Amino acid sequence: MWEPEPDWHPLPGGTGTSTVGVWRAAVGEQPVVIKRLARPASHDPAELSDPVHFAYWRREADVLDTGIVSATDGLRSAPAAVDEDADGITITREWVEDAATSGLFVAMGLARFAGSLTVRPRFLAHHQLRDRLARVERRGGWPTLGRTSVADVADPLWRRRTTFLERTEALPQVAQHGDATPLNLLGRDGDRVVAVDWATVGVGHVGGDLGQFSLAAREEFEPLLETYLDALPTGAFDPDDVALGARVTAVYTALTRAEWALERVAGGEGALVSKYRHPAVAPHLRALQRQFPQLEALLAEG
Repeated sequence: MWEPEPDWHPLPGGTGTSTVGVWRAAVGEQPVVIKRLARPASHDPAELSDPVHFAYWRREADVLDTGIVSATDGLRSAPAAVDEDADGITITREWVEDAATSGLFVAMGLARFAGSLTVRPRFLAHHQLRDRLARVERRGGWPTLGRTSVADVADPLWRRRTTFLERTEALPQVAQHGDATPLNLLGRDGDRVVAVDWATVGVGHVGGDLGQFSLAAREEFEPLLETYLDALPTGAFDPDDVALGARVTAVYTALTRAEWALERVAGGEGALVSKYRHPAVAPHLRALQRQFPQLEALLAEG
């Protein structure tokens, strides 16, 4: 049975549906990150074995093993080794130092990466936003947000989710990292971002990665969008299409994260409003508040 070595140091946030854990370790003098993926069992959700679902259990290993993002434009992966056994997969990759790059630099990288993945193997994720919202729907939507002052905007947007999903799926489909957060876009190699956590890389609507990144970026949405547009191939995309793709992803992701955070604390003592400053809730509410202009823009579309 696979077990981590005693001298490995666990990293925060390193567990998930298929991820057993993530550790910092060393191979000789080289610092590395080790991630362990568990092979799905018969009782696990079928989506873990679906190569196009965002939760496909072995996607990151396949991406790194094939090297399809090792030299892509805009974003690239760090060197990694993949070792598979009967119970799962162990990924060992080089440690990526935080290069303290600006959000505008990352936005350029995301735009350039959008057109760089010319190889499209079967294990790339598709229709990620639809599948993520399907999970939310199975849990009952955003009922906790319905108890807050956001209800007046959350409710109509939830009811119109199918319309906005159809509109984004009609947009140009491009390569996307799929989990475009600052923590995953840390490094720099010349004019490229060195990205980690390629578990959800795939194909999706233009602007999707940017919308997700905007939730935690230091910069506001508009300058990020302008930089992203400038870095896309000239004349290849309608700016309104790009703005829509980024806006829909940002808004629906922010609302879903806020619902998740509030639902986790809602059952405790005290009124819900008293929990807005909870450390597990406040960052998601601040991110949602920053997206109010984008919320209003979607609501104004009728």
